[in-house]
Amino acid sequence: MAATLEKKAASEAPSYVRTPAAKFLASLAVDRRLYPYDLAGSIAHVEMLGAVGILTAEEAGSLAHGLRKVHTEIAADAFAWRDDLEDVHTNVEVRLTELLGPLGAKVHTARSRNDQVALDERLYLREAVHAVQEQVLALQSGLVALAEAHVETVMPGYTHLQRAQPVTLAHHLLAHVWRLSRDFDRLSGCFQRGNISPLGAGALAGSTLPIDPAIVAHRLGFAAAFENSLDAVSDRDPFAEFLFDLSLLTVHLSGFGEELVLWASAEFGFLKPVPELGSGSSLMPQKRNPDVAELARGKAGRVIGDLVALLAALKSLPLAYNRDLQEDKAPVFDAANHALETLVALNLAVPALAFDESKMAKAAADPRMLATDLAEYLVAKGVPFREAHGTVAEFLSTHEKVDAKSLREFSAKFREDVGELLDVRRAVSRRNTPGGPAPEAVLGQLGKAKDALGLERYALSKHAESVQIVHEILREEPK
Repeated sequence: MAATLEKKAASEAPSYVRTPAAKFLASLAVDRRLYPYDLAGSIAHVEMLGAVGILTAEEAGSLAHGLRKVHTEIAADAFAWRDDLEDVHTNVEVRLTELLGPLGAKVHTARSRNDQVALDERLYLREAVHAVQEQVLALQSGLVALAEAHVETVMPGYTHLQRAQPVTLAHHLLAHVWRLSRDFDRLSGCFQRGNISPLGAGALAGSTLPIDPAIVAHRLGFAAAFENSLDAVSDRDPFAEFLFDLSLLTVHLSGFGEELVLWASAEFGFLKPVPELGSGSSLMPQKRNPDVAELARGKAGRVIGDLVALLAALKSLPLAYNRDLQEDKAPVFDAANHALETLVALNLAVPALAFDESKMAKAAADPRMLATDLAEYLVAKGVPFREAHGTVAEFLSTHEKVDAKSLREFSAKFREDVGELLDVRRAVSRRNTPGGPAPEAVLGQLGKAKDALGLERYALSKHAESVQIVHEILREEPK
C-alpha cells in the first residue's frame, strides 16, 4: 500500500506546474528536444552534489544511473511524455522519481529550472554551432574544388547587375569562400562566448548549500562557470548572436543562390541544368528549375525573422529570469534547421554544377568591359585619370565598335600598342594585383583559401571534443 501511494505521489504533477493556464504555459512541444542536454547536465549536477558532500556517493551514483535509464527510454521511444508536466525538465524529474522513489526528488537540490534551462541551451548551442560549421566547411571545400577547375575560365564581373570588368570563374567562386570563412569565424566566436556554464546560479541568487559550479563546468567541458548569478540565468546573448550569425550566413547563401538562378537562365546560360539543382515543371516538359538556389534565397527570410523574434522577446526584460525567455528556443531551433537544410542542399548541388564555358567566354569578350583598361592605359602614358576617364567615356558614347583602329582615329593618345589591351584573356592576366582575378593571383588566393580551411578543420575538431562530452556522459556508467 505504501509503495502504491509513493508511486502515485511521484506520478502526480508537482504543485509548481499545476494551474488552469497549464496548456498556455507548457513548453514541452518545443523544449523536449533538449532532453540529452538536460540529462547530461543533471548527471553532472548530481556528481557535483556528491563531490561536495550534499549527497552521498551512493545517492549520486543511483541518481546518475537513473538518469541514464531515462535517457535509454527516451532514445528508444519508450518514454511517456506528459503534457501536464509542462516541460522537459519536469518530465525527466517525475520519471526519475517514479524509478527511484524519494531519492529522485533530490536531483533538483540546489538548482532551479532557471539555471537548468540556461545550461541545456548552452549545451545545445555548442552542438548546433558545430553542425552548422561542418556544413559551411563542406560548402567552402566544394567551392574551392570548383575554383581549382576554373582558374582560366573567363566570365564577366558585374556591378549593378551590369557587365563591368572581366574576371575568372575561380575568382568569383572564391569570393563566396571568403564570405563563408567570415561566417565560420563568427560562429567560432559565438561558440567561445557561449561556452560558459550557468548552472549553480539557481533561480537568480545561487544557493546557501556548499555547491561548486566549477565542478559542473569542468565535467561538461565548459571553459568556465558564470561570474554573476543574475546574468547567468537571464543571459541569452549566445542565442541572439547565433541567430545573427545564421541570418548573415543565410543572406550570403541567398546571394549565391540568386547568382545560380541568374546563371541558369537562358538569358545568361552560364549553368547547364543538373538534377541536383532542382526539379522540372509539372506542366512544361522543357523546363528544369533551379529550385535549390531559389529556396536558398527564400529560407533567408525565415532565419532573419527568427532573429527579429528573439530580439523582440528580449527587449526591455528586467533582470533576472522572466517567463518571456520561454520563447527563446523556438526561433533558434527553427533557424538552425533552415540554415542546415539549406547548406546540405547546396552541398549536394555545388559539386554537380556544370558551367558553359563558351557562353561565359563570349559574354566576357564584350570589349566595352575593357573601358577601365583603356583609361588606365592613358594614365600609364601620363594622362591625368579624370581626363583619361572622360576621353574613354566620350569614345564609347559615339562608337559602337571598339577596336584599335577606331581608338587611334578618335585620339592620338592611343598608340599602336593599344590593340593589345582588347584581348580579354590578356586583360584578365594583367589584373594580377593581390586579391585580383588573374590566374596567377588566383592560384595564390587558392593556397591561402586552403590554409584557411585547414585552420577551420582544426577549430572544428576542438569544438567536436566539447560536443562529444554530452554523449559520452550519457553512455557512461557511474563510478
